Amino acid sequence: MPDSRLTTLPPPARARLLDRFGPAVDAWCEALPELVAELAGRWGVEPLAAGGGGTSRVFRCRRRADDRAVWLKVTPDPQVAAEEAEALAGWERTPAVAGLLAADTGAGALLLDGVEPGTPVRGQEWELSQVAALLRELRESGPDQAPGEGSALRPLAHRVGFLFVLALRRAGPDGPEAEIRLRRARAQALELAASAPGAGLVHGDLHAANVLHGPGGRLVAIDPRPAWGDPDFDAVDWALEGVSSPEALRERTALLAGLVPGLDADRVHAWAHALGALLAAPAARAGHDDARTRFLLGLGG
Repeated sequence: MPDSRLTTLPPPARARLLDRFGPAVDAWCEALPELVAELAGRWGVEPLAAGGGGTSRVFRCRRRADDRAVWLKVTPDPQVAAEEAEALAGWERTPAVAGLLAADTGAGALLLDGVEPGTPVRGQEWELSQVAALLRELRESGPDQAPGEGSALRPLAHRVGFLFVLALRRAGPDGPEAEIRLRRARAQALELAASAPGAGLVHGDLHAANVLHGPGGRLVAIDPRPAWGDPDFDAVDWALEGVSSPEALRERTALLAGLVPGLDADRVHAWAHALGALLAAPAARAGHDDARTRFLLGLGG
């Protein structure tokens, strides 16, 4: 039986889930220790540490059969688990995505292979060539056919719309200017999602905190919020990472296009303009007025 001090949600983690899912998630939070205990017994793992973000709780575990490091991920939304499981299965041919070992999507549960050394790229040094290799792998190793009937994956437009719904909900105290800026950006982003010349499996949340250093210098993607649509969407965070001028953005998108076959520099540039206000919203809400925040806010025109 896992230690209940580990599996009981601390107040900050519970608050994040309440913010994302609303008061209906309270019952799930209360039942989480029992759920984790059942899953740990079924999959033969021992939870050792806990963490997570706004949609799930994640437990670093030891697999009893071989002492391998694995991760147990649980979410109160079975749809979130089903989407991730389907995407990970679609990328099963590549080591550039964390592997799926087991799933119970009805329970919102996934068992994921560990990544070594597994340090997040955020806050660490990285090379554009490494990012380009990851983007190539995601584009080339995904499924060739569009999702069929019964698929959990939804169009990229749904993912884009949802991101702006959350941002607009949180922008209330920021005043009408922030809302107008986000609504204008949402229209641009939805137009891009609808006009993609080709479609594939999209990670949907490929920022530096969701990319780990893997074996042999390879970058490994984790925590997809997947969709089916324009694969250039996944390059946006990397086109903007550390960039705070229009000239630097143009240079970065051109470099990425030269390294990733099929990537359209103009579309990545357009995605950056459409999503800049969304990416800047947390910093702007916190009162930041630095050059990068001003640059991102200005991308939407």
